[in-house]
Amino acid sequence: MMARTQALAALLPPGVEFFLITGLVNVRYLTGFTGSNGAVLVARDGATVLATDGRYATQAAGQCPDVDILVTRSVASALIERVAESGAGTRQVAIEHHHVTLAQFQPLFEAADGRVEFCDANQVVERLRAVKDDDEIELLSAACTITDEVFTAVLELLRPGVDESTIAWEMRRLMHARGAEPAFDSIVAFGPNSARPHHRPTGTELRQGDFVKLDFGAAVEGYHADMTRTVVCGPPADWQRDLHELVRVIQEEARAQVLPGALPVELDTAVRVRIEQAGHEVAHGLGHGVGLEIHESPFLVPGSTAARLVDRVAVTVEPGIYLPGRGGVRIEDTVLVGAAGAEPLTSSPRELISL
Repeated sequence: MMARTQALAALLPPGVEFFLITGLVNVRYLTGFTGSNGAVLVARDGATVLATDGRYATQAAGQCPDVDILVTRSVASALIERVAESGAGTRQVAIEHHHVTLAQFQPLFEAADGRVEFCDANQVVERLRAVKDDDEIELLSAACTITDEVFTAVLELLRPGVDESTIAWEMRRLMHARGAEPAFDSIVAFGPNSARPHHRPTGTELRQGDFVKLDFGAAVEGYHADMTRTVVCGPPADWQRDLHELVRVIQEEARAQVLPGALPVELDTAVRVRIEQAGHEVAHGLGHGVGLEIHESPFLVPGSTAARLVDRVAVTVEPGIYLPGRGGVRIEDTVLVGAAGAEPLTSSPRELISL
């Protein structure tokens, strides 16, 4: 973890002496701490202090052996007080504006006592998190492997009469049996429900001829997988075969473009044009980064300001086409950007499977 705090310290703007990190996912990334109350102060020389309360003192000492631990209830305010008392003159501290509400800022302002000035950290930790190190890639790969295994197992359970909620529960059980947990609430959608991009599982029963859309992922030690496959119960109708093949080809083409130097917004635009040229509407963006959060930077969506992709960035590629009242198809993989192209971390068959 020290390498991460050192990398963050190197990004301090001129004149700014400290980063105050309060987003809990970012706290975990920098220190390994997984408690529900914590904040981190990183100085220009890399010196790091984690503040948490007494409930987590022992946990923090075990998870974060390389950082100083400050035990206090008001974690962020206590760190600002430490900065205010650390020397003469006014000190500059960058804070995470996107994680600090007005109610949370007031105690910081009071703790500063006129001796600390605040500026925005500009989501610098999120930018660091986008590029995965070896340990993160190993955990992402493990999560994706379990996701593939669960998909294979659940195909055996998809028979006429089973309902969406039962399959969603079985997927949770299968992940748990493999030492993982769901990365998010699984989407299980039968028949016309598959035309809803973010359908919540219901008591709808599977019928012969239905599309089955499964969007799910396992999480391993905080790292998330995300995969979607669409299969059909019984022999596919011509329209189902054609729609699935169209999405499969679009997804394959999109994965081939996920390369170092690619601009996320342009990747999304290319797929949108492709779907619209085929006579369909676009319901959502092409994809998103994935790691300690299921949705994180970079975002492959309209209007994205994300920088060009580089090696070791993990993203999803998930085009979908949805026909209201009939059914829809989405094919999604978690992939890792590399010099040779996008390496799929999820590898379940993308061809149409007939159950």
